[in-house]
Amino acid sequence: MKHLLAAALILSAQVTIAQQIKYTVCNDCWNRDSLGNHRVVIEFNGAGKIAKAIIPWRRNDENPQDKRVIVQDSKTGNKILNVNAVDISRENGTVYFEPVSGKGTYNVYYIPYRNEGKSNYPKGVYLKPEQTASAEWLKTINPKAAANATVARIEAVDSFNTFYPMEVIATAKETNVLKAKYAKQPFIVFPEDRQFCIRIKHDLPYRWIQKGAQSSFQGEAAKGEFYAYQLGVYALKDLQNVKVAFSDLKNAAGKTINTKQITCINTTGVSYDAKPFTQNVDVTANTIQPLWCDIAVPANIDAGIYSGKATVTANNAKPVTININLTVNSKTLADGGINEPWKQTRLQWLNSTLAQDNDVIAPYTPLELVGDTAVNLLGRKIIINKDGFPKQIQTFFTEEMTGLSTTPNSLLYEGIHFHFTRQSNGKNIDLKSAGFSFTEIKPGTLKWQATNTSDSLQMDVNASLEFDGFLSYTVKVIALQDMDFKDIVLHIPFQKNMTTYMMGLGQKGGYRPELVDWKWDVANKNQDGAWIGNVNAGLQFSLRDEKYVRPLNTNFYLQKPLQLPTSWGNDNKGGIQVGIKGSSMLVNAYNGARRMKKGEVLYYNFNLLITPFHPINTEFQWSTRFYHQYNDIDSIKRTGATVINIHHATPINPWINYPFIEWKKMKSYIDEAHSKGMKVKIYNTVRELSNHAYETFALRSLGHEVYSPGKGGGYSWLQEHAAEDYIAAWFVPEIRDAAIINSGMNRWHNYYVEGMNWLTQNVGIDGIYLDDVAFDRITMKRIKRVLTKDGHPGIIDLHSANQYNKSDGFNNSANLYMEHFPYLNRLWFGEYFDYEKNAPDFFLTEVSGIPFGLMGEMLEGGGNPWRGMIYGMTNRMPWTSNSDPRPIWKLWDEFGIKGAEMIGYWSTNCPVTTDNEKVKATVYKSKGKALVSVASWAADNVDIHLKINWQSLGIDPSKATITAKEVTNFQPAKTFAAGDAISVEKGKGWLLIIE
Repeated sequence: MKHLLAAALILSAQVTIAQQIKYTVCNDCWNRDSLGNHRVVIEFNGAGKIAKAIIPWRRNDENPQDKRVIVQDSKTGNKILNVNAVDISRENGTVYFEPVSGKGTYNVYYIPYRNEGKSNYPKGVYLKPEQTASAEWLKTINPKAAANATVARIEAVDSFNTFYPMEVIATAKETNVLKAKYAKQPFIVFPEDRQFCIRIKHDLPYRWIQKGAQSSFQGEAAKGEFYAYQLGVYALKDLQNVKVAFSDLKNAAGKTINTKQITCINTTGVSYDAKPFTQNVDVTANTIQPLWCDIAVPANIDAGIYSGKATVTANNAKPVTININLTVNSKTLADGGINEPWKQTRLQWLNSTLAQDNDVIAPYTPLELVGDTAVNLLGRKIIINKDGFPKQIQTFFTEEMTGLSTTPNSLLYEGIHFHFTRQSNGKNIDLKSAGFSFTEIKPGTLKWQATNTSDSLQMDVNASLEFDGFLSYTVKVIALQDMDFKDIVLHIPFQKNMTTYMMGLGQKGGYRPELVDWKWDVANKNQDGAWIGNVNAGLQFSLRDEKYVRPLNTNFYLQKPLQLPTSWGNDNKGGIQVGIKGSSMLVNAYNGARRMKKGEVLYYNFNLLITPFHPINTEFQWSTRFYHQYNDIDSIKRTGATVINIHHATPINPWINYPFIEWKKMKSYIDEAHSKGMKVKIYNTVRELSNHAYETFALRSLGHEVYSPGKGGGYSWLQEHAAEDYIAAWFVPEIRDAAIINSGMNRWHNYYVEGMNWLTQNVGIDGIYLDDVAFDRITMKRIKRVLTKDGHPGIIDLHSANQYNKSDGFNNSANLYMEHFPYLNRLWFGEYFDYEKNAPDFFLTEVSGIPFGLMGEMLEGGGNPWRGMIYGMTNRMPWTSNSDPRPIWKLWDEFGIKGAEMIGYWSTNCPVTTDNEKVKATVYKSKGKALVSVASWAADNVDIHLKINWQSLGIDPSKATITAKEVTNFQPAKTFAAGDAISVEKGKGWLLIIE
């Protein structure tokens, strides 16, 4: 970790500041979890039973008088009881103690804490002052006596925890002197080097008192380097709209670095969806705002000194100009310096537009316009009505989900449409349309628009269809006169026979109820739509308005929930009813009575996902076997696994969602795996970010753009260095990795895409393992593109714990993440999924992935191996010791499951069924033989008979055998005749070979 090494070198030099205090580190010289991360080393050379030390510690923590001071004898390591700490402030404190060993060294621990709560979500609680000194000893203290002990140095437990130099604070007197000097100015600007990240907000670093306010800044960069520096704005009054203007940088010969190559990430940028933006920066009086300025040094420039200006402005304030002198050396960097990220060279990734073009991603096919109104896409078809909404949606997937048919499955009973009902007479307003027109026709995207009008209302429809089956509608409703509505509703009329299953709107995945009557409750529920359909044809809908912001998920929904759509929610009058209406199954999304003034606009936006996304790839399921643990590669290969998933908190990927520090170790491991025919995927997502990220404080300077606002707390490092306004996330106690929650959709996603591209191209990762997802489909598509670039496999599998709980907003994992399913290779759903009490319809819709073109694996308790095989699922090695999938993998290989056709119980073509509806059978059909998975959901042990369509199997019944091979911890060896009763234990089943 070179950034820590650099800090350690500075510290080891024992640089001195005021009062000759030395700041050093002493790597793990004490137990930080009881004594804290910081101590003062005291030298006592006096005599007697009272040592007095006055410590100018310049602390950045608040209320130090409320924290315990512990004194330890360095000779024995024993805690000294006779201690009295007085006059404790952030600037200094006086500590009296009994020097029990006489002259020598004593250690004063001044921010001790203990960890409470869950190990992965700890709460660092700072110890309160205690009085352990005897009354007799206290009486002997003479407060007027001179100090007889000196401060030798202030130590941190390691370089990562040190406060030096940027968190060592200036005193109030020093600060006031500086403020008085610049009293006529609204703010002071302190230029700062990129390796000294500005960290604190409410205090000046003492480093700036020593240096004084500077009017110039000197830096050095290589040709082609992305060079970053800081302008620390210290506000002497409230500032609004702080900006930085740059001039060209010129050398003596007149050669320039153009201002187009110079930016400030705090004020301008490119959003995660490729939209340029400007950010308003306000600074409260007596606080510091870092402005990170970046220079993209051209690679073809001459070496030399390039000079220019950076001018900081604010509304109604005199500007401050800093002279910038950048020395460009003779070295040329081909990569912009990103191989030295501790220099903040990767901040350029924040504004990346890599992989934003909506190119078609395999296995999808280009959109095909058929005539004037129909669009073909992989396995699906949309016919557009003249009002711009779908007239019909069709799929062409077979029930088996392994291929495509020429016979369409038509989802809609009639076209999707709106009703605008007058309050006065209860009649619907008749909107006229002249038809729709295409505004963009590309292989990956089709866009069209339509205008529908009456004398009182106008509805502008803008739609976008993408190659994966994502259909997005922006519906702008404009009142042309004052209007009172009894209701405004969206109708999605399904064919009844296409609505077997439902998931969402408070419904657990499974069979669709006869009636669902749902109301908005965004404060508690992450629900705005549902999925309805069959295995081979379905539709997810979600209702939003123009102010939609993606909420947090995975334990954090309540801290950033959905915003109630103004249109659909209508002050909580709105809701959705799902049920049979005449000959259709109708989704009725209503918003209730409302009034619109002339000229008022409402947005009734909605998204549709047409499922399945593609046929299931059973061959990938049988041949790709994940091993979910860091381990010796040879031992992993011997298990039969083919892909290694490397979690965080491992030697080659230690820091959560920041896999860039130990990348050389990672590359070495991956190279070895590749040489042995194995693939390696890594854990990496954006829900939270390790505090070890080089860019932590640069990202903190962006306010709430990257990190969510919150109450702070959590592990001690976060409290001591991030201090305030964050949400503490996952913590790994073994390596003390403390993460902070990401705010949602922001520029860190641009960095994430660039980072994944770098890891693919330079480290050779074969894909990623996602532990829930905190980004939207735009980022997912970009990730898939960079992971599969240049022939890389780009395997993505998604794990989710069951999201149907209070903390997650009662949403179904599959429903929540369905927009990502087109780009996944496997599901792993996951903790808190109940594989014992839930029925087959739950397995099918919420766990298996089959209705969406995916396959999955089980986790909680190892899953139920008998029921899992109905859907082609095992669990994952070596996650659970009580359910080893290798015996089942062995049977797969002995049978020859590769190349077999999977025909599930959900298909009317399944050639083997049972005479008990609670016992399901799925067939893996091969030439001249079949592997039949039987699993029971019956309440008790039952005897069943197989009903076999011999002709469909292609097997002569007179010559057939039915054999159960012995599978360890699954079934004993046994042979059955065709008509035999087969005993099936409760919750279990068989794997039978018919041949």
